[in-house]
Amino acid sequence: MRLPKSAHTSLPWRIHELTPDFSIEDVWSFRTPGAGPGDFPAMLAAMRAAGGPATLNGPVRLLFALRWRLGALLGWDRASAGVGTWVASLRDRLPDDLRAAPRGPDSAALPLEPVYELDRESARELANRTVHAVMHLGWVQGANGDHELRMAVLVKPNGRFGHLYLAAIAPFRYLVVYPALTRQWERAWRTHLERTSR
Repeated sequence: MRLPKSAHTSLPWRIHELTPDFSIEDVWSFRTPGAGPGDFPAMLAAMRAAGGPATLNGPVRLLFALRWRLGALLGWDRASAGVGTWVASLRDRLPDDLRAAPRGPDSAALPLEPVYELDRESARELANRTVHAVMHLGWVQGANGDHELRMAVLVKPNGRFGHLYLAAIAPFRYLVVYPALTRQWERAWRTHLERTSR
């Protein structure tokens, strides 16, 4: 479910101190019934076990395939356009306590590099010729008392073209990608519950 930007900005996430020059593109919530305050690591593990974009439905895989193909043709995703080359990594901004915290595992299924992973929030980043983006995941108590997963996508577009690119892909995110991601991540949580309740 899409949430207002204040659902992210109103909470005391550590990511705020690292991204004052980024804007919030999306905030989304995922239902995790029965989840408690200490279940964020279990949720992350369940998401990783479920796989990345390659395991989503056909329309999403097609969109990602088209995007990677277009990026290859136009040079958007060259190594010289990534984190640490085209843009500095957010890890360069980490205070000492976050630098000492776990980064989180690398994942071949996700084209995002880990920045940090704590007991109730994590951040991963991606950069190319269009945008420097951060996926922030947080663990929040919902209205019914259960905890739920929240995702915020923070962006720093690369000039006018980056802004146009984000505007062009917005309908595909809202109508195709996020609904499929919601089904995958919520199903991952239910699978985790089933396995742990046996």
